[in-house]
Amino acid sequence: MLASLMGNLQGLVFCCLPDEHWTMVFVSDGCEMLTGYRPQELLFNHTVSCESITLPQDRVAVRSAIETAIAQASRYDIEYRIRHADGNIRWVRERGTPIYNGYGEVEAVEGFIQDITRRKQGEARYRSIFENAIEGIFQTSASGQYLNVNPALARIYGYDSAEALIAGLSDIRNQLYVDPGRRDEFVQVMKQDGQVQKFESRIYRRNGDIIWISENAREVRDEAGRLLHYEGTVEDITDQKSYEEQIQYQATHDSLTGLPNRSLLSDRLQQCINFTERYGNKVAVAFIDLDHFKQINDCMGHHIGDQLLVTMAERLAGCVRDSDTVVRLGGDEFVILLTSFQKAEDISPTMQRILASVAQPCVINDRDFIVSCSIGIGIYPEDGKDANTLLKNADSAMYKAKQCGRNNFQFFTPELNRVLTERIDTEYKLRHAIERSEFLLHYQPKVNFSDGTVDGAKALIRWQPPDAALVPPIKFIQVAEETGLIEEIGEWVLVTACQQSREFQRKLGRPILISVNVSPRQFQQGNLAGMVEMVLARTGVDPQYIELEITESTLAQDSRGFIATLHDLKSIGVKLAIDDFGTGYSSMAYLKDFPVDRLKIDKGFVSNLEQEPSNMAILKAIVALGHNFGLRVVAEGVETEYQREFLKHIGCDELQGYLFSKPLNVEKFETLLLSKGQEKSAVEWGKVLLSQKLSCSPR
Repeated sequence: MLASLMGNLQGLVFCCLPDEHWTMVFVSDGCEMLTGYRPQELLFNHTVSCESITLPQDRVAVRSAIETAIAQASRYDIEYRIRHADGNIRWVRERGTPIYNGYGEVEAVEGFIQDITRRKQGEARYRSIFENAIEGIFQTSASGQYLNVNPALARIYGYDSAEALIAGLSDIRNQLYVDPGRRDEFVQVMKQDGQVQKFESRIYRRNGDIIWISENAREVRDEAGRLLHYEGTVEDITDQKSYEEQIQYQATHDSLTGLPNRSLLSDRLQQCINFTERYGNKVAVAFIDLDHFKQINDCMGHHIGDQLLVTMAERLAGCVRDSDTVVRLGGDEFVILLTSFQKAEDISPTMQRILASVAQPCVINDRDFIVSCSIGIGIYPEDGKDANTLLKNADSAMYKAKQCGRNNFQFFTPELNRVLTERIDTEYKLRHAIERSEFLLHYQPKVNFSDGTVDGAKALIRWQPPDAALVPPIKFIQVAEETGLIEEIGEWVLVTACQQSREFQRKLGRPILISVNVSPRQFQQGNLAGMVEMVLARTGVDPQYIELEITESTLAQDSRGFIATLHDLKSIGVKLAIDDFGTGYSSMAYLKDFPVDRLKIDKGFVSNLEQEPSNMAILKAIVALGHNFGLRVVAEGVETEYQREFLKHIGCDELQGYLFSKPLNVEKFETLLLSKGQEKSAVEWGKVLLSQKLSCSPR
């Protein structure tokens, strides 16, 4: 049974003498499979000895292990290489024990030798992976010492070899991690989950540099569940972290000025609000818009505009404390968050400092550029309980600062909120007014002083929302101008006036001149003349019976551009008039350069004629000036017989005003035109209107 058992073992059972050749005195049948030699060839070193088939470089280690076991009377377990009879190298594992006689002298060594070549080849492959891996691989004790590492980890940590790393890092917690608490967190997660994944930390390299690493690791326990060590991998993610930080910075900061941008504003503002609630202070949002920046940017080029913005960003940052935040929203808009003050008056000096700093000349390419700014201020919690409301109200206050002449700051008020709400409501309804046909035109007659006939009419827009009172232009024209809706509305007015002009001509039997206002925003369009020409062609109206009225203040904005547009309009054949004449600047220059047909005297000079006799000289001068340039002169706002008589006396050509008629809707204006006695005087016409009890809409 014993012989059968030994024959079935995959390995060699032996007994040898402890001599210089390890002479075999017993060899089992497994010898041939293991070594390629038959048992009798090994017995008593008949052909070969155990010593001779052991690779020379492993013989010392084998003898040392066995001699140590003999000296200590213990077992031994050693792995080494032998040369097989076929010439190949085989790995074997030898386990044995010394045998002693009654005198305590070693008589022999007996044991078992097993072929482990396949396992060693596998280990070699894994060792190659371990040694050549790009990622760092480690084993550490729970107490924080490295037990085994690969060369990649040594390179990551800045050591020349794995051995140098193990020798140099004896306390991972305090020597490796920038924040020693990270090792405690590592161990805590291990205890809780048995592993860590993507555990990111900052660590010191050997030379003191700081890098980012990411660790994946697990616990290794024995069969009894006792913790043996941790093992895992390490990846250097410094470049990745740097890229992430760069992307995060770009996402939260303005690329031109380096200031926090809109994306970061809400987060910073919420932090300020939370801080304020905790400590009982206040936080202010200052919404800042640079005045007239667009003109500089458009005229001088974006490179000048960009340099100006960078300078303004630096100045704003220099006016506030380190605890405050300057944000660029975009374009020429900035926001400043001011914290830790007790009352609104505390921030006024900062606002004054900002106004003064921004207004200083900015030298770019040896040229001085000067801009101012308008500032609106909202304060938490009075002006908004959340970030969005606070920003909206600060923006509203900035809009008020613009209206107050720019280069100033305004605090938000409830009244401002009411006005803003009304404006937003107006804007919303305006956007649907045209498609819903809610606009209509009223016409105010213009009467010829010489014969009392109605020479023409001024078309005045009115808005009739459903289930609401008639809205006069003063309530919505400014909103239309600011939002750009005036361009669409202005085109509608021109189309409607032209269509009505043809209808008036058909019913009256003669043409009548219809005047239409052209807004400053329309004049800034690139193709105003083209739009007018298209409307005239579409409606079939003779251009000479359409008059476009331009306010004098509009002409002062860009005289060169307006002159070109006026000449384009004049070439179409329409009449041109300067409205509100006498209230602008350089009127003489306008009359010299502009191809206009009429001057319309501002009603302010007419309506106060009785109370301010000095206006008489102004009126005489305007009439004489117009006639000297070959222009007809129209007086607006004529309401009394005294005013009519004086204007007629000084040679004014036409009047427009309540003395003759208020603005009339289409039906009533047609009634006026078709009434018997077209040649009546203006006073008589007034009596006709009164007798017919025509109800008129206020201007």
